[in-house]
Amino acid sequence: MTTSPAPMALPPTQRTASHEDRARWVAFRDRFISAEGRVIDTGNGHVSHSEGQGYGLLMAEWADDRATFERVLAWTNAHLGRPDDALFAWRWKPGQATAVSDMNSATDGDLGIAWALARGGARWGVPAWQRQATRIGRSVLALSTREVAGRLLLLPGPCGFDRPGTGKVVVNPSYYLFPAMRALAQLAPDPRWARLHEDGLWLVGAARFGRWGLSADWVEAASNGSLAPASGWPARFSWDAVRVPLYLIWAGEHGATAVNAAAAFWAEWGDRSPPGWADLASGQLAPYAGHAGIQAVAALSLAAVTGRGGAPHAAVAEAPDYYAASLALLVRVAWQEGGLPAAAAASIRVAGR
Repeated sequence: MTTSPAPMALPPTQRTASHEDRARWVAFRDRFISAEGRVIDTGNGHVSHSEGQGYGLLMAEWADDRATFERVLAWTNAHLGRPDDALFAWRWKPGQATAVSDMNSATDGDLGIAWALARGGARWGVPAWQRQATRIGRSVLALSTREVAGRLLLLPGPCGFDRPGTGKVVVNPSYYLFPAMRALAQLAPDPRWARLHEDGLWLVGAARFGRWGLSADWVEAASNGSLAPASGWPARFSWDAVRVPLYLIWAGEHGATAVNAAAAFWAEWGDRSPPGWADLASGQLAPYAGHAGIQAVAALSLAAVTGRGGAPHAAVAEAPDYYAASLALLVRVAWQEGGLPAAAAASIRVAGR
């Protein structure tokens, strides 16, 4: 007989947003979450992603906003749930006869939703949410991992990331939501979580390229153990890879090489806004500044490495789109939960401070 996990106590690192951060959450919620619970990607045709639904759930739990959490979860289950496993379709497009045209999942979205369910179940005493988190975690292990060159790697989704006939797979280092994997290892015990964590740390440390030694958005891992920026995508440290230092710091991995490299890159810009991306092959930089979300991650990374904060960042209400606002708020959560030294944490100013 299968037994259900008992509700977890809140882990000591799991915090509740301050009064000021709750106000920022409300600004995010009112701007980007529909009455039905759909998190709207305003910078990408107003689609919704499992990624965004996961972010919405994580931030609602952090803000102790159960009503919004339940609304986002209900929409996610109803519109993105896959029929044959516990994962979620990666995209929902408004105004289409078939809103979900691709049932493949995105592993970062799956992990974010599962972690939020584990957290919400612990905070509000709902074992059913923890049971769902357990099912999602087991589906991730079964469908979205692959052994390559003796390493257990996290695929970006169950399908479409093999390079047939080459022995290579494509991975996305920013899909390694390390604190989520740590929580799921407690909820759905399996030795593969420890391997994913250890091999993920190896991946984000080794998959760094170009003159700055930065993470690439997309990486090919070969059967001989080599890593390279993945063909088919620009070889950039960009909108995806910027999350690598964020998730490492959130997991308490402040000294990780990828965090130090990103902080060193961003430190070059001093009080100026850093560029939106860096091309790791040519050294070319974006001709425009990174948005408020990138600036927030940069400030967090510099604080984690140097103990000093960065320049103030725009308020959530002033962020250009959903993704920028999401990163700015997630930085606040990572700051609170990632074990930063008090002096460094106190010096970070994001989302309108």
